[in-house]
Amino acid sequence: MSSSSIRQSIVIVVAVGCALGQSAGTFTATGSMTTAREGHTATLLVDGRVLIAGGAGDASAEIYDPATGAFTATGSMSTPRYGATATLLGDGRVLMVGGNPAPGPALQSAELYDPASGVFTGAGNLTYPRTGHTAIRLASGKVLIVGGYDTFGEDVAVAELYDPDTGNFTPTASFAQNTGCDFCPPSVLLADGRTLFSATNPAQLYDPATASFSMTGAQPYDAWGVIDYHNAATLLMNGEVLLAGGEDDFGRKSSAELYGASTGAFSATGSLLSPRSGHSLTLLPDRKALAAGGETDTCTGGLCIFAGTLATAELYDPASGAFTATASMTAAREDHTATLLNDGRILLAGGEAWGGIDVFYGSTAGAELYTPAVLVPAPKLFSMSGDGKGQGAIWQATTGQLASSGAPAIAGEALSMYTTNLTEGGVIPPGVFIGGKSAQILYFGDAPGFPGFNQVNVVVPDGIVPGSAIPVRLIYLGRSSNEVTIAVQ
Repeated sequence: MSSSSIRQSIVIVVAVGCALGQSAGTFTATGSMTTAREGHTATLLVDGRVLIAGGAGDASAEIYDPATGAFTATGSMSTPRYGATATLLGDGRVLMVGGNPAPGPALQSAELYDPASGVFTGAGNLTYPRTGHTAIRLASGKVLIVGGYDTFGEDVAVAELYDPDTGNFTPTASFAQNTGCDFCPPSVLLADGRTLFSATNPAQLYDPATASFSMTGAQPYDAWGVIDYHNAATLLMNGEVLLAGGEDDFGRKSSAELYGASTGAFSATGSLLSPRSGHSLTLLPDRKALAAGGETDTCTGGLCIFAGTLATAELYDPASGAFTATASMTAAREDHTATLLNDGRILLAGGEAWGGIDVFYGSTAGAELYTPAVLVPAPKLFSMSGDGKGQGAIWQATTGQLASSGAPAIAGEALSMYTTNLTEGGVIPPGVFIGGKSAQILYFGDAPGFPGFNQVNVVVPDGIVPGSAIPVRLIYLGRSSNEVTIAVQ
């Protein structure tokens, strides 16, 4: 079958409007978690549900189902994990790494959660125990574990990689320099595949091609002459990294900066409307970023005093370089999680709250949903049957033949596919996984001759067990498409 025939077979379904029963730009309560949590993890699974795991002194886990708005218990981890990381792998499992029992020293263990069985199993040990680190799935499908603190509270200067194919952790590189910082921001995967580590000054970049760190731009100083570190960061659609809020010995911050991957420099941008630390910063598909919650200060005459936890939220617009207020959350929360869902809403779950100095309200089981002004659902892959299942509308780039049992794909071959809902003009690449293995992206962008659709070209990875129904998924902004299949020999 030719590529033109495949294109003609695609069934176009357009959904207009919001049928979620929530007003745009507002927060609404959803079901409560089975237990109160802060310092936990939240991971969007490939089926659109969310895995919530751990927190201070807690080894339990639960699943949030957006279809029902309810949380239900799932298998528990082997140990409580606070400050751990949870990373979705290409095969749909979730890698839990490190953390600490809170109280207790940093953990060296890791475990895997399988959504099919609802069970955690051991995944070996890290090279170094660590907590408060960052874990990033690279374009290769491997997971980079970087930063954090060890058993003695010292900075871990050596990064390591987890390989899903072997199940092993191996050291990869040491920082170019190790100065460390408190309330450090998470590391951020850039659009070009490198990782920004901004917890030193100058900041550093990890390059998977060379397996090394190198110095990049120097970070700015605040009005007190202190390096203006921020404890929240996110990649924007234009490839810049937004860093906003944080704290140091002089209090919480409202300042924000942009890191330009092409220039290697930091530059000031519009400030938050309120000083924030311990807040969430979430990229939306419409290019804006949502800053929600966190703790704040009240400042008078240059003297700033801790003023408790915020329920307010604001939006950063890269077009204007400014933050503007949006609706407030239903409850004040900090050290919570914020997860972009497949339908375009954001789930904010758990956290803790303070009313001011020595006024602690504790952690919460409460959760809520933010509905953006523009709802953009997760991408979709097309199938020959038109229902998004079975044989995918994925063709061999050179011959135009369908990658089916009649003309199976081979390792190293280029394939083309159509999808939806990649942000127009955005530079963040999607990830494509064939048989659970990461495929190299050759092209992503507009589909020529098909307005409103996107085309993605990939290379079939090595090591796929041959078969007539090998699963294919696309992941974009952490959200998975439906699963279709191709034949691979």
